[in-house]
Amino acid sequence: MGVKLSILDQSIIEPGETAHEAFGHTIELVQRAEKLGYHRFWVSEHHDSEGVVGSSPEVLISHLLARTERIRIGSGGVMLQHYSPYKVAENFNVLAALAPGRVDLGIGRAPGGLPRSTRALQQEGGVKRTLAEKLAELDQYLHDHLPEDHPLYGVKALPHPEEPAALYLLGTSVASAEVAAKQGVPYVFAQFINGDEEVIEKAFATYREQFPADQARKPEAILALSVIVGDTDEEAKVLASDAKVVKIHLESGNTLTVKSIESAEEYGRQSQEKYRIEVKEANVIHGSKETVREKLLAIQARYGVDELIVTIAVKGFAKRLRGYELLQEAFAEQAV
Repeated sequence: MGVKLSILDQSIIEPGETAHEAFGHTIELVQRAEKLGYHRFWVSEHHDSEGVVGSSPEVLISHLLARTERIRIGSGGVMLQHYSPYKVAENFNVLAALAPGRVDLGIGRAPGGLPRSTRALQQEGGVKRTLAEKLAELDQYLHDHLPEDHPLYGVKALPHPEEPAALYLLGTSVASAEVAAKQGVPYVFAQFINGDEEVIEKAFATYREQFPADQARKPEAILALSVIVGDTDEEAKVLASDAKVVKIHLESGNTLTVKSIESAEEYGRQSQEKYRIEVKEANVIHGSKETVREKLLAIQARYGVDELIVTIAVKGFAKRLRGYELLQEAFAEQAV
């Protein structure tokens, strides 16, 4: 079974850089990814974060579509809990009409920021609904099949593109796999957030088992993971040595992954809950291009996926770009 390689870019801003320069790196990377033959390129959504500039994926996607010709571009993902499904559908219908057959709409379950930014995004209040309910409604708007018993039956998310944006659900748990299966949409497990192998296996098994047999669509399981590729195993090991996973465990039972201890402490203060911070080595696949290729093929075989979405989160854009080039070289050489 072959493997498709895709990219998740977080639009990292380095110390001393401007936002314009950081976005310039994302533009350069997507253009290089298209030339290298990557399957898709997704951008993330983060709020009130000093380390990344991608707060509005739909705006960034529009620009990236205009600067490329073939590669699929999408969100990894839009944090639907903050927004109206109707407005998200309108945004992505516009994008899909501008670039037919090239737009993905990945939906994320995390808040994408600290409690204060979440309050700012949701300050209008309104009726609270589950993500599953909002995901179902979003799918209905995208495909113009709002049921007759819906309170807003008759409203349309215009324009009607030739091919609606492809809808994906991102998650890190068996519960998210169940939601994706019930809705009949592709499922992306973020291994770089939750590297528990038993959870990953159970999530994919649950997704495939519960995916409706009568769906026109077939189950599509994708793994997103963090990779560091160096010219040698030793170089990659050094680059990976700084990679840490920081989790904050709140008294309410919620657990979130953040980018630093400082972010975790700030999250705890803003949450106004008791909390505990956990720091451990990040689950990063690292090595030379030959080593990483073998590791990724083993992971692909273990979970039975035919696509890997890769994020390379090392310091320095040149090193990130080099990593993506080496990774593509490794799989191109394998195909020869």
